[in-house]
Amino acid sequence: MALFSNNGCIDKLLPVGSRMNSVKPPLNCLYPAFACRRPTIVFPHKSLSFPRINASSNRRLDVSSSVSTSSNKCLWFELPRAFVKASTSSLILVALGIFTFSFSSKTSNALAAVDPATCPSVQEEIVAEERGVQNVDSEQQREEFEKWKSKTYALTVPLKVVALQGSVPPAWIKDFIQSQGKRLKLSVQFRGTLEDVYSELSRSILKEEDSPKSAITADLITVGDSWLGLLIDKSIIEPMQMAENHDWFKDLPEKWKAFLRRNNKGKIDPEGRIWAVPYRWGSMVIAYKKSKFDKLGLAPIEDWKDLWRPELAGKISMVDSPREVIGAVLKYMGASYNTSDIRKEIPGGTSAVQQNLDLLAKQVLLFDSGNYLKAFSVGDAWVAVGWSSDILPAAKRMSNVAVIAPTSGASLWADLWAVPATTKCLPMEKLGGRIRGPSPLVHQWLDFCLQPARELPFKQGVFPGAMPSALENVPSEVLPKGAPKLTTNLISGIPPPEILHKCEFLEPLSESALSDYEWLIATLEKPRHGFVQQIFTTAFHATKMKLLSLRKKIDD
Repeated sequence: MALFSNNGCIDKLLPVGSRMNSVKPPLNCLYPAFACRRPTIVFPHKSLSFPRINASSNRRLDVSSSVSTSSNKCLWFELPRAFVKASTSSLILVALGIFTFSFSSKTSNALAAVDPATCPSVQEEIVAEERGVQNVDSEQQREEFEKWKSKTYALTVPLKVVALQGSVPPAWIKDFIQSQGKRLKLSVQFRGTLEDVYSELSRSILKEEDSPKSAITADLITVGDSWLGLLIDKSIIEPMQMAENHDWFKDLPEKWKAFLRRNNKGKIDPEGRIWAVPYRWGSMVIAYKKSKFDKLGLAPIEDWKDLWRPELAGKISMVDSPREVIGAVLKYMGASYNTSDIRKEIPGGTSAVQQNLDLLAKQVLLFDSGNYLKAFSVGDAWVAVGWSSDILPAAKRMSNVAVIAPTSGASLWADLWAVPATTKCLPMEKLGGRIRGPSPLVHQWLDFCLQPARELPFKQGVFPGAMPSALENVPSEVLPKGAPKLTTNLISGIPPPEILHKCEFLEPLSESALSDYEWLIATLEKPRHGFVQQIFTTAFHATKMKLLSLRKKIDD
């Protein structure tokens, strides 16, 4: 700020436009107007004040300034009328002397008044005023803060899970809610079959369904291991982000990691990404009526070859999955479920497989994944071939039933957690689903499901299946008191180690193997197989046509 103006007077120490700058000299002042308009000024410090710092509506701080004076009159030198009558020269000399003396004296007083060593700066005044405002407001703010603290505000984090019916022990849900406290907003919905989950996801991606209850809006969904390749290839699920950094991945057995690493086409690839996380698994098993076998003196069932025994013709019920039925034929012939080229790897090629498939079809009373256990429970079938997740609970409700894992090995099944992809479906905000990605609690849920403490329902036989860790370390069985003892070679619901190492997960079929499967299914369409075989063929074709239809829609 400049201290002197162009006319030599002290200037700019008062704000422009203040009342001191607009005061006119009295009529009896003898000095020129330019000198009297800005006379010698004494600046009392209290004339400049910043009463308050106000917050405006745009959240920017406004500083209001004002200038006040102790008097509305300016300090003017009014000379007695006796001096006016004196000689002009004397008067001028005396006036100049007085003016010079007064000017120098009051200028020094003014400078002393604004001496930074003796008075506070403008910034210090602002700070002082702020402190005054804070002191006034702090009490009110403290009261409002105490009132706010007395209220309960819960930060809720949503987690939506769509699971296969009967695949998640109820104790898991209860324990997870307790571990997370009030911040968790958990929603767990169930679907009857894995195909129901797949159909919902497909309809949403095709924009045929926009329900907020659709599986596409979930953070995690259950998928079957045999569905994994298709879901990846059609971009229906997305990879697990930063999976390798989490504890649940580090604790997974290497066999799981190798099976779950896939490329973008869904094929197993050592350099691929992790697309799903297992939480339960089991195997194909064979159940038979022990009392009926004992009564008729029949040898117990031990392996796949027993299904071709003549005395069991028309007494077998089985699931209608093409991979399982043809896989059973391949195992009977000493081959693998995952044979990539039947024509080259199997002695006799597809013709030999077709003959054995034809013989098995004559042995089976019913191929029906939904009703094969009903035929077994009412006694129409003496043998049931299916997944351990179906057969074990049913066998425990019956009497005199034995359940075995075939000695040459069986296929393994697994229920996996996966994250549905939302890039192709309707906007999530319209469906009421996740908007910015999966819930931050996804990995906590995965860690929780894979903790060793979660295996108790499986070990007690209360729930069918086993923890992923049991694939390498088969746990000991802990039966609750009073639980019925089941005749079985399974340990805690899974094959014993000597059989487990012969078991295998179903891998995606090669193009040549898929062509062979289609040909083998087509051979069952011939009328000579009768009504039962037509049911078998219908089930095969219903599954086949549904998958082909959905694949075509997604591709388009």
